[in-house]
Amino acid sequence: MDISSKSFRPAERIADLGVSEILAITARAAALKREGRPVIILGAGEPDFDTPDHIKEAAIAAIREGQTKYTVLDGSPAMKRAIRDKFRRENGLEFRVDEVTAAAGAKQILYNAMMASLNEGDEVIIPTPCWTSYFDIVRIAGGVPVAVPCDDSTGFRLTADALDAAITPRTRWLLLNSPSNPTGSAYGENDYRPLIEVLNRNPHVWLMVDDMYEHILYDGFRFVTPAALDTGLRNRCLTVNGVSKAYAMTGWRLGYAGGPAPLIAGMAVVQSQSTSCPSSVTQAAAIAALDGPQDFLAERTASFAARRDLVVDALNAIDGITCRKPEGAFYAFASCEGLIGRATSQGRRLDSDRDFCAWLLEAADVAVVPGACFGLSGYFRISYATSEQELREALARTAKACAALMHQTENA
Repeated sequence: MDISSKSFRPAERIADLGVSEILAITARAAALKREGRPVIILGAGEPDFDTPDHIKEAAIAAIREGQTKYTVLDGSPAMKRAIRDKFRRENGLEFRVDEVTAAAGAKQILYNAMMASLNEGDEVIIPTPCWTSYFDIVRIAGGVPVAVPCDDSTGFRLTADALDAAITPRTRWLLLNSPSNPTGSAYGENDYRPLIEVLNRNPHVWLMVDDMYEHILYDGFRFVTPAALDTGLRNRCLTVNGVSKAYAMTGWRLGYAGGPAPLIAGMAVVQSQSTSCPSSVTQAAAIAALDGPQDFLAERTASFAARRDLVVDALNAIDGITCRKPEGAFYAFASCEGLIGRATSQGRRLDSDRDFCAWLLEAADVAVVPGACFGLSGYFRISYATSEQELREALARTAKACAALMHQTENA
């Protein structure tokens, strides 16, 4: 290490933060694969489908037409029009031009909102398990993430009583995600109504909803977003979405949101000093995604549903593993608590979900993510956004490896 590296002092706001554990696990698995190991990676939250051709063609046309300059800070007029039309058409939400924004991914939308609204020590209620970035974004913005554990008994959904108990005078936001990463659980209207009642009794608390997996729902589950359920709530709600998951555009980086104009203006200030505007070419592609044909969404969701059923059934057939059937997204969040305390044939005891996931990669060349990453130990997440062939092979390896684990009495 050179002198300059030794003398670097990280800012206090990031000193205790690290790169996503999910990315670290994926990197480790990818490195093993490059070494020739037959690793199957089920960690990435990325659809295996390609971006639809009409979206790619819109981007190519934009390049050829010279649409390669800066656009308006938080989205071109055409981009904002497409966002407003989408919210009106699919969610029953009416927004003015100054009430919508676009950024380089939904993650930047969340970051902009937290940076624009949080003062040091402000609290953000986050039901867990949850996407790992929520906590760190809040911390970087000076806020305090308040984890509210939600378990299998409630379908991993926040209850009104739990929300009420978590609210303090310092609470600034409640952050909800439906369908959820990592659990795939979703909130219907009957789930949201009691939470809205609590928020209405606490007008100092704003609501941020991450609707990224809106179009990936199963078994006729009806999507609804909270701002459409209560006109008063709309004035303190930020509805976040993007094109990454449903349209298989993870690398394009385009997220958007609708909310109160003062908040949107504050988010623009933050964005003006970071990325400025989203990519002009990406905006052209996102406009084509939102305005164009939507029929392929149902086809892809049907494929995800078949994979979900395959994964959940196979996991529940393994002694020591149980898995709830998710309502949406493309993740299975399974309990491995029945395997904790068992030992490998080499005598290594598995004491946690992290131990289990590390062992599964070593013993079966299957990479999954421990539930501890998402705030709930004793579980692991499988992304089934990969081919059925790979899923079958990974599940067969997992079943075989788990069957070889010994109870401590056997290993004594």
